[in-house]
Amino acid sequence: MDYADKIVVITGASSGIGEESAVEFAKRKSCVVLVSRARQNLENVAKRLEKYNSQTMVCCCDVSQKQQVEQMAQTVLDKFGKIDILVNNAGFGIYGSIRELKIEEIESQMATNYFGMVYCTKVFLPRMLEQKSGHIVNVASVAASFGIPGIAPYCATKFAMLGFSEGLYHELKGTGVGVTVVSPIVVRTNFLKHPSFKSFPKYSSLSISPSAVAKAVVRASSSPRLEIIVPWFVRGAVWFKQTFPYLINPIVGGTFRRSMNSKGS
Repeated sequence: MDYADKIVVITGASSGIGEESAVEFAKRKSCVVLVSRARQNLENVAKRLEKYNSQTMVCCCDVSQKQQVEQMAQTVLDKFGKIDILVNNAGFGIYGSIRELKIEEIESQMATNYFGMVYCTKVFLPRMLEQKSGHIVNVASVAASFGIPGIAPYCATKFAMLGFSEGLYHELKGTGVGVTVVSPIVVRTNFLKHPSFKSFPKYSSLSISPSAVAKAVVRASSSPRLEIIVPWFVRGAVWFKQTFPYLINPIVGGTFRRSMNSKGS
């Protein structure tokens, strides 16, 4: 696919996967719209992209706020008149058992990770359908397939994202508009820098770089597939879990419960 001059909107673009995705699209001469709450961080990313000589636009927006998303979309469409690729990447997690977490902490994860994706999809999808072209890339997680103790609300947001995307995938057949979910394992980003993760094991040997996920995001933006799991071999673990849940669920549950117990000791 020729990405030159494609209009690419990326949420959560101020760091991590979003920032590296912006770099990958800028390298391909796309016009990149950077969306996040942190304006200064977005400006820093925009400066990093200057060397690629691609057009960049900064939009300060909290995707959990519907009105802000509507205003952001109107600004983008007024300027460019179209959108080719939407990358719903904004998200965060809070570590803790359900009995420990405040209801507001659970709600805030759903508001950003899930409803933020829904809001952005809703404001840009009508224009994509008018164009009869476009692609939505939803950045989820392998946690969309595994309910993990300690991050149950985060898992719920990614389960919801995957289910929403699958339903939308079927609805969009024959429209010229596609949707693909990118589901990575643990990524070396600021995700684990939230204070709640201070006693959580930081990164295993299986953790991957945000750049690796960003390359998958680019692949996903022209893929006919519903889901791309990163790295590819983790798909085997998802298959085993879905096929033999009575074997895999006790292993996953036991492993992460031990981690939670050691955190509390």
